[in-house]
Amino acid sequence: MKPKHVIITFFFCAVVFSLAIVLNTWTQDKLSQEEKRFDFDRDGELSESEKEFMVRVMRLEDARGTQFSESQIREMRTGQRDRSRRRGGGGWGRGSREPTGPRLNPEQIAFRDGTATIPDRETFEKLSYQGTEVRIDTQLIGIEFVKFQIENTHTQNPQLYFMNTETHRSHGAFMRVAGLRRGQGQMRGVLSYRPLFTSPNGEPGVYTFEFNPNDAFPFEEIKLAHDLLVAKMPILKNRLGYCPLWGAVGIYEREKARYDAAEFPVYFEDDLYANIGYLPLNQASSFGRLRLLEIGERPAVRDIVICKTLPNEMPRVAGVITGVRQTPLSHVNLRAIQDKVPNAFITKAWENSAIAPLIGKYVYYKVNADGFEIREATLKEVETHFSDLRPSKVQRPERDLSVKQILPLDDLGFTDAARFGVKTANLATLRTFGFPEGTVPNGFGIPFYFYDEFMKYNGFYDDLEGLLTDTAFLSDHDTKAAELKKFRAEIRKGEMPVWMMDALSELHNAFPEGTSLRCRSSTNNEDLPGFSGAGLYDSYTHHPHEGHLSQSIKQVFASLWNFRAFEARDFYRIDPFVTAMGVLVHPNFEGELANGVAVSDDVVYQTQGNYYLNTQVGEDLVTNPEAQSIPEEILLDWWDSNNYRIITASNRTAEGARILKDAYLRQLSFYLGTIHNKFSRLYTSTSRTNDFAIEIEFKITSEGKLAVKQARPWAQ
Repeated sequence: MKPKHVIITFFFCAVVFSLAIVLNTWTQDKLSQEEKRFDFDRDGELSESEKEFMVRVMRLEDARGTQFSESQIREMRTGQRDRSRRRGGGGWGRGSREPTGPRLNPEQIAFRDGTATIPDRETFEKLSYQGTEVRIDTQLIGIEFVKFQIENTHTQNPQLYFMNTETHRSHGAFMRVAGLRRGQGQMRGVLSYRPLFTSPNGEPGVYTFEFNPNDAFPFEEIKLAHDLLVAKMPILKNRLGYCPLWGAVGIYEREKARYDAAEFPVYFEDDLYANIGYLPLNQASSFGRLRLLEIGERPAVRDIVICKTLPNEMPRVAGVITGVRQTPLSHVNLRAIQDKVPNAFITKAWENSAIAPLIGKYVYYKVNADGFEIREATLKEVETHFSDLRPSKVQRPERDLSVKQILPLDDLGFTDAARFGVKTANLATLRTFGFPEGTVPNGFGIPFYFYDEFMKYNGFYDDLEGLLTDTAFLSDHDTKAAELKKFRAEIRKGEMPVWMMDALSELHNAFPEGTSLRCRSSTNNEDLPGFSGAGLYDSYTHHPHEGHLSQSIKQVFASLWNFRAFEARDFYRIDPFVTAMGVLVHPNFEGELANGVAVSDDVVYQTQGNYYLNTQVGEDLVTNPEAQSIPEEILLDWWDSNNYRIITASNRTAEGARILKDAYLRQLSFYLGTIHNKFSRLYTSTSRTNDFAIEIEFKITSEGKLAVKQARPWAQ
């Protein structure tokens, strides 16, 4: 080769090599320092598996308030690959430790941990637990129960341990102190007392025994358990029945003839748990006027209301009692949590001897884990209570009117909440998280400027000022409700300036012809940390035949002055003249297969390391459920989406079929972890806290696709 050619070739190779270095550096720089920790193959990009692993680890880091080193992360990844995978309720001993000492026989157990026998009712009461701290055994909330464990059922010498359930709520914790290891011949069960039932011998009160929901033991082992329980607790004779939970129903039906001939009865789960008479939803205390709320009536801020059915909306009240069981993520309970007021289901509360005589009077009301307290109170106690609760100064939420045009969501971000509302800003932010196209709706945000100009154009601020100086409006509950209704009607009839009508027409035309549009409230006083505003405002669907989009936009504007919203803002002393309404507009979901709410922590049962999911079929909203609707409840492991527990099946599916199949659970695990991690950093960038949780609303669309429609901080 000639020297000139050598020089050219060398120069060309050097350029290519330099470009490769630059390109590799550029691709590496695309990843943040946090993300680089998970680029295990060092290719400058995160594969899908690397992304999923990153979400799990960062969720764990957020909970612990620390950051793992690269070497720790690689060890965790190796452990994840080597670990056996469990499915459908297995593995709930995650994190369990080996026994702390030698194996103890039942007679050797200290009473603080358990016992070998229960000679009388008094001993049962000392060993039992009754309340809400039942971890994942939610069917036991409010029931008095003692857990037990049987060892060596496959031998001639089976052993029965009664657990001190006040000390040890889980079998795993008891096994550690008793020196028991998992193995053959084990049965882990619960012995419950049910005072509302009549026993086979005619006496009031029945004891039932059951096992883990997915356990299925043959008749011989069930009879063995029955006989051991009666032998070691004699008061159970002719008062003990077996309750097969969902996992055992199949084997029970196959062996039904043997159960029919047995000396003990069988009670079914639906019959037993339908008789739960008390369920604490939010444990708190309050003072107020006790009021039986009839359909169509509106409560006042100082009312403790008794509702015979579950209302779909609720203004701020002093406390809630419902005659039907509630879902923990209904708007009613979210408001109770946000407002820190007591909320419980008490069966036929209006007939309860402790409650009925107090209707119409001032009362003190407290919801506890194991029961409620209620007594008559004085007006002075009520006044003192409310004066301590309300802020001492006027609150002025941020309202920025500098943006004067409608913008696409892809042009907005997290910091635009002061101009477009939190709901709009958060949805725009969700669109930047890299989810598949169609997961997060695409649309537009209408800024606060439009609302402000509309109000000024029609002189509505002057009308509002007149209301707020009217003595009758301020002092009379019914007058306030009636005047706000008139004010909303005036807003819906108000005129928009030409420029605003043109802008809304342009927005409408940006969507394909015939598209129904969802117009959603997005204010500067909702979806905030500590104040969700859930259920305060209204959203509307604008269908093609309904004419100009302005009609639906004005309906959303008017909802800012709902009675429930006005009362909530007034209680928190929020300045009504800086309150502003933006509107989020995107295509409407139609014919969805399911809808749900998920929280990035177990905010209901307080188990560690789990997401909490509520889902219902079709358009039966979890947040505003139909009467007698019971959604599907699932606890989903942060770390392993194959590890989940079905707490309650939906009562809207055939034979309790599961709504969220495994594929949806895997998607939700990834989406929810990503959303939590990203928003945790956005909301707590100045003061990181491991108490942060995010709540999302999701749908399974008519095409079977998982879509996320909203994200907001969980109101602690």
